[in-house]
Amino acid sequence: MVTRAEELILLAVWRLRDQAYSVQIRNQVMDVTGKFWSFGAVYMPLDRLVKRGLLDSHLADPTPERGGRAKRIYQPTQEGLKALAEIKKIQESAWDGMPELEFGDV
Repeated sequence: MVTRAEELILLAVWRLRDQAYSVQIRNQVMDVTGKFWSFGAVYMPLDRLVKRGLLDSHLADPTPERGGRAKRIYQPTQEGLKALAEIKKIQESAWDGMPELEFGDV
C-alpha cells in the first residue's frame, strides 16, 4: 500500500510520461487536488517511491539555455504500475454500492 500523496504522485508521473520531473509533477498534483504543495511535499514521496522500487529516475540532457540544468525524469516501474492498478481496484471496491454524496451530507 502507498499513501495518498504517493498515489497522487505516481498518477502524475504516469500521466506526464517523459515530462515527469519535479516541477511538472508538482503542478499536476496541485491541478488535481486544487491545493498548494510545497516542493518538499513532492520530493519526499518521490524519494520513498524510488527507494521502494515503484519509480525509476534518470537525468535528462541539460536544457539548452545558458547554465541549463539537467532535469531528473521519473518513470513508474512495473511494480509501480501494479500498485496503481491495485489502488484503483481497492477504491472501486470500497465505493461500490455507496450512495451518491450530496452537499448536505458533508
